[in-house]
Amino acid sequence: MKIKSILVKSIAVAAMSVTGLVVANNAGSNTAQAAIVQNDASVVTVNYVSNNSINVYNNYENPVATGQTLASNTSWKVIKTAYDSKGHKWYDLGKNQWVRAKYVTIGHHAAATQTQTTAQASTQAPAQSQTQNTQTASNTSASSYTSNASGSEASAKAWIASRESGDSYSASNGQYVGKYQLSASYLNGDYSAANQERVADNYVKSRYGSWTAAKAFWQANGWY
Repeated sequence: MKIKSILVKSIAVAAMSVTGLVVANNAGSNTAQAAIVQNDASVVTVNYVSNNSINVYNNYENPVATGQTLASNTSWKVIKTAYDSKGHKWYDLGKNQWVRAKYVTIGHHAAATQTQTTAQASTQAPAQSQTQNTQTASNTSASSYTSNASGSEASAKAWIASRESGDSYSASNGQYVGKYQLSASYLNGDYSAANQERVADNYVKSRYGSWTAAKAFWQANGWY
């Protein structure tokens, strides 16, 4: 009886030791769970200057480079925000085209348009006059802009405008405004028709290369 009691106690102690080890291992594990979280950006700009471009990956959980790269100082719409199991933050630019958040900044690049480049040139001016000069430059460049889209390019551009806004320069949907439903930050406070045309042309050229390519992407994804 005494021997049996000792044996039972020994087994119980061993079981507790194993359980404690499992609990300790679980408590000491800090492995994060990969997950899509609430989106915190509508537009991001590539800022990785070292190589002048960054890689695009097929997903954020087990990323593999797709072979596509994005040039520094180019801006892109964001569809999703996520974290991988190591805690790294990622942005989906649409259709599972993921980039590391550490290589981009939230917002539209200031030099991506002619208007904003002009604003950069006056950085030494006093704040108030700089704002006035920037707006004047913006209105001047925008009012004289003429799109060079013609033929199939003009047709594709009109097709997108029709579906995005019904051809209305005053259309608005949250942060997206105008005929081409551009992010308000792209327009830099100038919502004139001419500026919308110019910025839309620049956006499509930078992202897709042509309006026909943008149309094809829209048809496949429902946005561009």
